[in-house]
Amino acid sequence: MGKRVWVPAVSGPLAPYAAGFASWLRSRSYSPSASADRLCQFDQLSRWLEREGLGADELTGEQAERFIAARRAAGRVTWVSPQSVTLPLGYLRELGVAPVPAPALAHGPLEELLADYRRYLLIERGLSDHTVLDAYGPAARLFLAGREGPHGLGLERLCAADVSSFLARECPKRSVSGARDLVCALRSLLRYLHLAGLIEAPLVWAVPSVADLRDRTLPRGLEPAAIKKLLASCDRRRLVGRRDYAILLLLSRLGLRAGEVAAIGLDDIDWRAGLLLVRGKGSRQDALPLPVDVGEALVSYLRRRPRCECRALFLRVTAPRRELNRSTIGWVVRAACDRAALPRVGAHRLRHTAATEMLRAGASLPEIGQVLRHSEQKTTAIYAKVDRKALRALARPWPSQGGVA
Repeated sequence: MGKRVWVPAVSGPLAPYAAGFASWLRSRSYSPSASADRLCQFDQLSRWLEREGLGADELTGEQAERFIAARRAAGRVTWVSPQSVTLPLGYLRELGVAPVPAPALAHGPLEELLADYRRYLLIERGLSDHTVLDAYGPAARLFLAGREGPHGLGLERLCAADVSSFLARECPKRSVSGARDLVCALRSLLRYLHLAGLIEAPLVWAVPSVADLRDRTLPRGLEPAAIKKLLASCDRRRLVGRRDYAILLLLSRLGLRAGEVAAIGLDDIDWRAGLLLVRGKGSRQDALPLPVDVGEALVSYLRRRPRCECRALFLRVTAPRRELNRSTIGWVVRAACDRAALPRVGAHRLRHTAATEMLRAGASLPEIGQVLRHSEQKTTAIYAKVDRKALRALARPWPSQGGVA
C-alpha cells in the first residue's frame, strides 16, 4: 500500500472527480505535497466554474484560458500560465468529462497533400513519428510552400529547374549534415509524388548528392579511457545515476541508437534467455544478447525505478513520470561529458565506439553489422578503415629521397 494522499475538500462541479484526480496524480509519482498543491488548484478551478454557472462538461480550452485570465486580473501569482491547467484538463479529458478539442482538419490542397504524404511515410515506409514530424514533413512543406494557387499546387508544371533552384537557395543556409538531411527528405517527397501520380516524370535524379568528406575520415569513436570516465561520472547511489549509467552502457556496449534506447519497454527484456528486444529503424525488431554488465546495470536501476503506469524502461526522475525521448538520451550523454570534463559528444559517437571496440577485439565486419543492425554491408564497411594494422599491410612504402618516385 502506498502513502495516502491528503485530499482537500473540493466543492463545485468538479467535486465528484477530486478523489480520482488524487489517485491519478499518485499513479504518476507526484509527491504528497505536490499532489496537495494540484488538488488546491483543482478546487479553485471548480469554484470558478460554479461562479460562472458552468458544468464540468463545459470546461473547454477557451474556458480554461478565462480561468487563468481571471486569476491574473485578481493579482494571483500561482497557476497563471497557460500550461498550468494542462494537468487537470488532461485528467478530465481522459475521463471523458471535459470535451476533447476536435483535431484540426486539413484545409486546402497543400495541407491535404502533406497529410497524405505523412500517412504514406508512417504506414507504407514505416518511419517513426519523430522522423516524419520533425524532418520529412517540414522539408516537404518548405519545398511546396508558395505553389498553392487558385487551381491547386501546379505540380504538373514541376520540373528539374524548380528542384535545383530550391536546393541552391536552401542548402547554403545549412551545415553539411543539415543539407544532407534536406536532400534525403526531398528525394523521398519526389518519389512519393511520382508514385501518387502527381508528377509525370520521377525527378529524384534531379537531386544531387551533397559534397561531404565523411568517407575520407575515420569513424570517430571514443577511447576506452574516455568511456570509463563517462561511466564513472554517474553517481550510482542516486536513482538518476543508476539510470544514466545503464543508458551509457547500452549506447557504448551494444551500439544502440538514442531512439532505440528510449523505445525500450519493461516487456522487451527476456531475463531468462538473456535477450533484449531492440526496436530499430523502419519498424525493425531484433533480439540482441544482453551482456552481463549491462544486465546488472539494468537490474540495479530497476530496483530503484518508481512504480507507475508507464511501461517504458527509462523514466524521468521527477513527476510526471513518463518515458524519455531520443533528445533526452542525447542530453544524458552530454551531461556525462560535462561531469567527466570531456568535450561534449552526441549519443551516436558511442555507437561508433561500440563498433570500433568490436573491431579491435577481432570481430569481423559482418558480425559488427549484425550487432549494429545495418541493412546494407556498405554501411558497416566504413569501419574497415579503423583497422589500421590490416590497412598498414596494404599501404605502399614511402619512397626514400634517393629512390625513384
